[in-house]
Amino acid sequence: MPTSTSAKPSDRSDGGGPLAGVRVLELGQLIAGPFCGQLLGDYGAEVIKIEDPAAGDPMRRWGYTDGSGEPVHWSVLARNKRSIGCDLRSPEGQELVRRLAATADVLVENFRPGTMERWGLGYEQLAAVNPGLIMVRVTGFGQDGPYSSRAGYGSIGEAMGGLRHLMGEADRPPSRAGLSIGDSLAGTLGALGALAALVERGRSGRGQVVDCALYEAVLAMSESLVSDYAAFGHVRERTGSVLPGVAPSNVYPTADGAEVLIAANQDTVFRRLAAAMGRPELADDPRYATHGARGERQRELDQLVADWTSRLTHQELERRCLANSVPVGLVYRAPEMIDDPHFQARQSVVEVDVNGSKLPMQTVVPRFGRTPARVRWAGPPLGDATDQLLAELDLADAEIADLRSRGVVR
Repeated sequence: MPTSTSAKPSDRSDGGGPLAGVRVLELGQLIAGPFCGQLLGDYGAEVIKIEDPAAGDPMRRWGYTDGSGEPVHWSVLARNKRSIGCDLRSPEGQELVRRLAATADVLVENFRPGTMERWGLGYEQLAAVNPGLIMVRVTGFGQDGPYSSRAGYGSIGEAMGGLRHLMGEADRPPSRAGLSIGDSLAGTLGALGALAALVERGRSGRGQVVDCALYEAVLAMSESLVSDYAAFGHVRERTGSVLPGVAPSNVYPTADGAEVLIAANQDTVFRRLAAAMGRPELADDPRYATHGARGERQRELDQLVADWTSRLTHQELERRCLANSVPVGLVYRAPEMIDDPHFQARQSVVEVDVNGSKLPMQTVVPRFGRTPARVRWAGPPLGDATDQLLAELDLADAEIADLRSRGVVR
């Protein structure tokens, strides 16, 4: 399937959203920084993606392909963005970025610390021409500290932030989520930091640096992992599909081979589950009557629930749980998401035009009641907005043509 939208920048009127009127420059590549830019674009910001003029962002070539050689991940990650091909290593390209930064509210970059400074594009240099600029800097280890110069990917952040040690079964090496979750967490917190800095700028009129390290973004989601160790000497270990002491809350088998998650660890909900199972006495049994007791007998209780679920189809299991107000959900893959009537009713998966074809992708989250945001277009062709943006900087057609002929822009 083609990965570039046929829409032109001139066709892209303001699509609304709570960040309408905010201009974002996105420098960097791969996932962490670009996901930050995707979120800001989803919420209505004008996101200008600055890419290598020769090859563009490597994400244009990443992801599953059906053999056509054109993956669709780019269509999702670069949606709601405009592209300019600009050589950041050339003095002319650096000057163009400085001039664009003078018009921007937020700049997102995910190069190693010091790279932007070597290009004359550090925060101090850019703030000199735009004191209100907010620079979101997403890196493996942050802007300072002994590891700051190390290369860092999301997977390394997941390892050092504590997530990988907890993923998988206890008797096997650490596993991973089937997604680049470390990158996405850093991008999410980078976007949150940008929004907080925009609010503060409304009071002070001044921009600032938002320093988001991949490992710290993962660490931020680690609940009381560090505190448990500091206070009690307890080191959390891998526990597979359960949280220790939280029962019953697991994936259970069904007679038709489906996998269904039931979460009934709260006392009142467990009572309702016991009724759905046709065994109301379990709720008053001292072995299972309290949260603590159920946690102590987690494996035993999971087996009781699995013995029951394995005799039912997933449809019957869902009906019984819902009839008793027990939280239940089939473990979905993409086909179930696309076909689910609730997903359809809420348009959780939307179809976006990509060169005349409709490409389903996830919608904007969260939703805004008064200033709705939406996916306006899919990831753009490389350099789709170059001429328009350079014209806004008062470059003549001949100047743009000269820069293009020398490979400075595309």
